[in-house]
Amino acid sequence: MKRYTKADLEAIVSCQLENLNAMHDLLRIMKTQNELLESANKKLKDEISDFKAKVYSR
Repeated sequence: MKRYTKADLEAIVSCQLENLNAMHDLLRIMKTQNELLESANKKLKDEISDFKAKVYSR
């Protein structure tokens, strides 16, 4: 069984904190991308509805 020094544990915790911060940044980016996709999908859905209304009203 390996024994860790206080410095080893501090380095591990520091590395974990960096990883958590990186994951947080990635999640924020993904949330923004999802919001953009939702907006684009809504716009496309509205455009399709308008197109269908124009085609079928002729």
